[in-house]
Amino acid sequence: MKATGFNTFMARIDAAEYGLCRRLNRGASFAIPRRIFRIASRLGDGIVWYVLIFALPVLYGAAGVRPAIVMALTGALGVALYSLLKHLFVRERPFITHTAIDPAAAPLDRYSFPSGHTLHAVSFAWQASAHFPELAWVLLPLAALIAGSRVVLGLHYPTDVVAGAAIGAALAELGSALG
Repeated sequence: MKATGFNTFMARIDAAEYGLCRRLNRGASFAIPRRIFRIASRLGDGIVWYVLIFALPVLYGAAGVRPAIVMALTGALGVALYSLLKHLFVRERPFITHTAIDPAAAPLDRYSFPSGHTLHAVSFAWQASAHFPELAWVLLPLAALIAGSRVVLGLHYPTDVVAGAAIGAALAELGSALG
């Protein structure tokens, strides 16, 4: 690949974030945190969000149908957005660029920007909590744990997670406007 000004810029950001990535990734060297973050990351693969979307109409009846449909639509839009951005930015994952970062879990794909896990965690937790505030005490900490897991496990840079959270918040606001 031919180096461009953008590639140079991204390499500088990667280098600037390396220290923080490495410090956070050290948490995965301990068995209990590694296990907790792996479980959170695995739940963020989609399992917990699919269950939530299907559970809303079951738990809340007719009041849960529209939020579930809107969440499914914003989820599909989120997949399209992060897939497009990953192919546009082609930012390698931290453990690929920096050998001192331990990949404590297997990635779903090669590129890291933005974090799709974080995007969906923020979007779904925000939307479900807006409609059903009693769910916030579980969903908001879960979203934060999923987002944090991505850096601790060596799969994302902090800016990947921040960008994913920002896009997820925007999708949640779009969902709120629709639902």
